[in-house]
Order: sequence, then C-alpha cells, then structure tokens
Amino acid sequence: MDNRIVMTLDAGGTKFNFSAIQDQEEIIKAVILPAQAKDLESILKTIIEGFEQVKSRLNHQTVAISFSFPGPADYENGIIGDLENLPQFKHGVALKAMLEYKFGIPVYINNDGDLFAYGEAIGGFLPYINNKLKENKNPRQYKNLLGVTFGTGFGGGIISGGKLFRGDNSSAGEINRSRNKLYPLTSVEDSVSIRGLKRVFAREAGLKAGESPDPKELFDIAMGKTEGNKNAALTAFEELSIVAGDCIASAITLVDGLVVIGGGLSGAHPVFMKNLVEEMNRNFHSLDDKKLDRLELKAFNLEDPEDLSEFLDDSSREIQVPFSNKKVTYDPVKRIGVGISRLGTSKAAAIGAWAFALDQLDKPEG
Repeated sequence: MDNRIVMTLDAGGTKFNFSAIQDQEEIIKAVILPAQAKDLESILKTIIEGFEQVKSRLNHQTVAISFSFPGPADYENGIIGDLENLPQFKHGVALKAMLEYKFGIPVYINNDGDLFAYGEAIGGFLPYINNKLKENKNPRQYKNLLGVTFGTGFGGGIISGGKLFRGDNSSAGEINRSRNKLYPLTSVEDSVSIRGLKRVFAREAGLKAGESPDPKELFDIAMGKTEGNKNAALTAFEELSIVAGDCIASAITLVDGLVVIGGGLSGAHPVFMKNLVEEMNRNFHSLDDKKLDRLELKAFNLEDPEDLSEFLDDSSREIQVPFSNKKVTYDPVKRIGVGISRLGTSKAAAIGAWAFALDQLDKPEG
C-alpha cells in the first residue's frame, strides 16, 4: 500500500475533471470545471482553480500533480504546443513550470494514451490476463502492453517491461499518425474516431454530413436494438475495425505484447472486435503470390470465450536436447491477446498518472 496522494486532471476539449488518487483509488469527489474559455489566461486560471479546489478537500499533503493533457507537447518539460481542441494554447505554454511555481510540488504531464496504457498495465488489463493465465496453470506472463483509445481521436501508449515508453521527443505511441489502409493518403484517425464512424454511416445511409446519429445510437442500430439503417451502421463499424486492426497489427510487430482498447467507442466492441482481430491475423501475399503470415504471432480476441480459452491453454511441450538425454520445454505458439479496458479509460489514466508521479519521485537523484 502506498499512502502518498497525487492530484490529477483529465483534460478534455469541453471539461476538466480534477481529482486525487491514493493507492490506485480516487479519494475525493471529482471537481469538474468547463474547459472552454475566451483566452489563455482564463483557461490557465481555471486549471489552477481546479487543483486548488482539490487541495482544499484533502486532509493530507499531496506529493505531486500528475495528469494527461492533449498534444502536441513537450511532455518531458511540460510545455504545451498548438492544440486543436483547446485553441487558446499557442506557440508553447509552460504549464508544468507554472503549476510548480503555484503549488510548490513536482508536476508531471503526459499524453492521455500513455497514462491510459500505464494504468491498465498496473491495475487493469495486464494483471487481469496474467492472473487468468495463473489460474489456468499456464506459466506464460506478459510484461508489455499496447494501449489504444477509440474516441474523439485515436490515441496510444506503450508499456515496455512494465515501464512507460516515452520516446526521445515525447512522441512515443502516437499511433494516430499511421497510414489509413482504406484511404492511403489519410491518417488512420480519419477512420478510427467518432467522426470517421459517423462519416461512413452518413455516406452509406445517404445522409448529409452532420446528420449521422451519435455512436451509442449507431451501436444500438448495428445490434438491432434500435430502428435504423443497420447495414450502414455495420459498414461503419467494419471500416473502423479494418483500419484499426491493420494499424494495430503493424504496431504490435514492434511491441510484442497484449493490446488493450479503451475510449468512448470501446463499448461497441461486440460489433467491431471480431473483424479487428481477423484483420490482424490476415495473410500478406508475396510478389510471387505466396501467402505470408501478417504476424509472427497469433492474435486472439479475449472478449470471445472460445478465443480466450484457446489463448489461456498451455500448448508447451518437451523437446529433446540434441546429443544429450535432457529435455527442455518449448511452446511453438507465439500469441497475443486483444481486449477491452478493465478499469475504464478515465480511471486507468488517473491511476497511470498517480503511478508515473511516484515512479519519478522514487528515482535516485543524479
């Protein structure tokens, strides 16, 4: 148990959600303030006010402030760049230094996809799957994780050996800049996002731009729970799954670990997960027309009971050591699993922010 308290912030385009985390749990009711303001000074005062309100509700001292904030940014130095959703931020804003001056404690800022992945690695999807493997007496354990979020945009984060991989330019995990398989001159985010989902539905249903229902209604239409153009809804989720699956397959060749999906669209996984994993496992064709496995690994849909059962199965066997009477254990199946957040995106990011701050505080000086 770690009793140190860290103040956190989930910064969205429309609202700021401030809280405090202790031992992986939120310990106060969240303070929610509007993110929209007429100018930069007003929005910075809102951020200060949010943390001041959190501080006033706590009975003990906080050791740090740690939170996610949209990019582009120099997260290492806490300088925020030109933001699309918060246009008040222009030409570099020293947010970390400002908050350290105001509150007198260390401040850490990261990308929301990074902190989501870190939270799921610490208290969510990664330990959940490793515990499942132990329960099934499978000796395999995972240490690496690719976290992706489907929502307003397409975000990502990488956990390597249990640690957050940040890169040299605060740009690790920026999966949204990958190429779109279906529309190669565009980014993957044009399809793996709320706007992409709604655009495809409007196109297939013959609607004008902006007339598409919200994602929850599109999911209900696709599931047959609500009246509407079911084929158009299914096509919209199919395009999302193909583009996302192709992109994740490319990313996972470098990460070699589990994949966890969060974000506002993750709740619609019953209509996109099967296609997404099938896309990851799809074959390449060589120029001499031979089939080539897309991955050295086999991807499993861990939200599907049959796939989960096969994933958890121990397929290892003993093989003979040449020129000896010894045997060693060998598992010929390289496998990864894809599943949905076990914490919820916001909570995972908050836990990730808390853990990151403590990691930094515990680093030896020098």
